[in-house]
Amino acid sequence: MEIHISSLFPEILAMIFNYLDVKGKGRVAQVCTAWRDASYHKSVWRGVEAKLHLRRANPSLFPSLHTRGIKKVQILSLRRSLSYVIQGMPNIESLNLSGCYNLTDNGLGHAFVQDIPSLRILNLSLCKQITDSSLGRIAQYLKNLELLDLGGCSNITNTGLLLIAWGLHNLKSLNLRSCRHVSDVGIGHLAGMTRSAAEGCLSLEHLTLQDCQKLTDLSLKHISKGLNKLKVLNLSFCGGISDAGMIHLSHMTQLWTLNLRSCDNISDTGIMHLSMGALRLYGLDVSFCDKVGDQSLAYIAQGLYQLKSLSLCSCHISDDGINRMVRQMHELKTLNIGQCVRITDKGLELIADHLTQLTGIDLYGCTKITKRGLERITQLPCLKVLNLGLWQMTEVKGLGDASEILPCYTS
Repeated sequence: MEIHISSLFPEILAMIFNYLDVKGKGRVAQVCTAWRDASYHKSVWRGVEAKLHLRRANPSLFPSLHTRGIKKVQILSLRRSLSYVIQGMPNIESLNLSGCYNLTDNGLGHAFVQDIPSLRILNLSLCKQITDSSLGRIAQYLKNLELLDLGGCSNITNTGLLLIAWGLHNLKSLNLRSCRHVSDVGIGHLAGMTRSAAEGCLSLEHLTLQDCQKLTDLSLKHISKGLNKLKVLNLSFCGGISDAGMIHLSHMTQLWTLNLRSCDNISDTGIMHLSMGALRLYGLDVSFCDKVGDQSLAYIAQGLYQLKSLSLCSCHISDDGINRMVRQMHELKTLNIGQCVRITDKGLELIADHLTQLTGIDLYGCTKITKRGLERITQLPCLKVLNLGLWQMTEVKGLGDASEILPCYTS
């Protein structure tokens, strides 16, 4: 007896459709009524994010998304009212408005007019017209928000952070990249230093403060006192923090990843403070900190030996520093030493002899290394990625010729 695919139960079809990409799921829905009904099963669309251009009215759009159980939306372009989305998806869990340059406080205010308890993720990065006024609405109506991305929202001030600290007690991730009006006062609000006005966001686990130029070591003191659940802290390009601030961070026992890239006032002394504390860091980035040298590698080997990822690009380190570090760093999997121009084949030989768990290494701009050193590196048993600048070797089995090297335009 011949069995045709049309004889399959809808539940079986739904299981099959679940393996398709988003375009494929949409196409099978156009084949016939039976396939459409099967493809609309919520299990097929679980976790899918709808990417929409809101240009003209489409009465069937949101009922269709609701039927399929889609609760995540990214708005690629916004020419209609945002309230159109909120009204059409009352159970929305994630809303990505990144890059919607024409979104204003007025537009967001018309959308957020009542509690939206289901919304957990809101991305407003590069929505440059958004100000503290919108954060007041968000703090009032999005009480269950867990992730808020305000990267590039350069009109946000300390007042906005006070509103966040007042209303968003469940927040776990906050991105304030390039919010250049934010100062130590605002970080104090987040850390609960002004309890009379706001409780603070004491559940924060991820905090990005990249390029917040007004921050000083006082912010780090606030963070260490109030945000003791923090796991990831990005302070890259914060020129106002110094070695003294590292004393505060050294007591944060839950911190996993610390990014100090291009923090010009961080030196070997700051690394010493970090290594002498209670930190259990797994990731540290001090790239382009030109006051970090070989002594820092000795401190890292003494107190931060559990690191799995270490970035030292353009730091003033040499083979001597490598020698002082490698014997203790048994867990290290990623080492970025691009543009460290004092590293020679001797340093690579030390790395090859001792850092046997390495899966990736960046040697971009290391002008004193030769084929002899590279041959030693490629013998590392776990190595998968070797970055030499504009060229990258993947799945390394040997140096070989240029045909084994794949282009990679990231340094």
